[in-house]
Amino acid sequence: MKAVFLTALDLEYQAVRSHLAGIRTHRHRAGTRFEVGRLANGGCDVALGLVGKGNQPAAVLTERAITEFAPFALLFVGVAGALQAGVDLGDVVVATHVYAYHGGTSEDDGFKARPRVWEASHETDQIARHLYRSGQWTRCLPEMTTVPRVRFGPIAAGEVVQDSAISAHARWVRQTYNDALAIEMESAGVAQAAHLNRSMPMTVVRGISDRADGTKVSSDGAGWQSKAAAHAAAFAVALAQDLAREMGSGPSADRSAKRAGAVRNIARDRAHVGVQVGHLYGNVSIGQPPVTVIDPAARLAELRNRLRQAANAQEVDEVTFSAAEQELALAAETLPKSAEDDRSTAVIALKRAYGLLSDQTDLASQVSAILAALR
Repeated sequence: MKAVFLTALDLEYQAVRSHLAGIRTHRHRAGTRFEVGRLANGGCDVALGLVGKGNQPAAVLTERAITEFAPFALLFVGVAGALQAGVDLGDVVVATHVYAYHGGTSEDDGFKARPRVWEASHETDQIARHLYRSGQWTRCLPEMTTVPRVRFGPIAAGEVVQDSAISAHARWVRQTYNDALAIEMESAGVAQAAHLNRSMPMTVVRGISDRADGTKVSSDGAGWQSKAAAHAAAFAVALAQDLAREMGSGPSADRSAKRAGAVRNIARDRAHVGVQVGHLYGNVSIGQPPVTVIDPAARLAELRNRLRQAANAQEVDEVTFSAAEQELALAAETLPKSAEDDRSTAVIALKRAYGLLSDQTDLASQVSAILAALR
């Protein structure tokens, strides 16, 4: 299972990427490039993507990332402008909820707000607050960094860069959303996509890089974007590690496993489900004689031997080989001995191996075949 990190700007992307090891490119079939790796201090597997500016592209690419990686958690990391006088440059804001503030109706007597709001999940919010209280997240900060304050509160997400304290837009935002701590342009799209995916755990972590009051040019010139992005990345990386530990067991893990592997067809009225398919590789026939049942243990042994051959031939790099072999070894140890045995551990390990080997068509198809046999 992976945690997905998404950012809007390149400097935000680099701030998260600096915490990763074993990085390799993952190409989505539609052309999007993600990078996958592992948190450098021995944490969880991670997929990292760049969504660009604006809520609409953020929503589209968030949906793409969720579909591609079936993550156990989604973290949106970056910079934002402050909306409250007490929120300082460099502070970290963790969203308790996100306002999509551009919703409304224009009438003769003015513009009436019709916002949409997405709240952070209670479990994720509690984990984030405990992490803040413990102070352990500060270990992820760059050396010689003054520890910033962490604040929990609403974030407003719209479609414009706000850099004024006195414009009509600025006055309206501060009056209508007067509890918002920060303002930016992507979180509403990310929150919408997460909400539509069975309320996937999603966290927005923003570092304050300007005051949204007309001083953005001077703040950016003083390097506050890079500093704020580094602060937000540090908290988000530490949070991902805690989420991985917390969601490794219990109901959250069950939900994550279902997201990662479930294929569900619904038949209504007189309809019947004839074929239920996740991923298909090779030749596919329907209505033909039954497919020969394979022995998962034997196929897994063949796969591990083929993986070693590919590594020796330098078809698979050393980091990928080591990580994939570790997952296949775990799958071999936890293969169910009978139809009644719990197979979830082996299935999840094989899915992780599939993700690592997705660029190797032959190896990935063998993993898929073993998964099909287990199901």
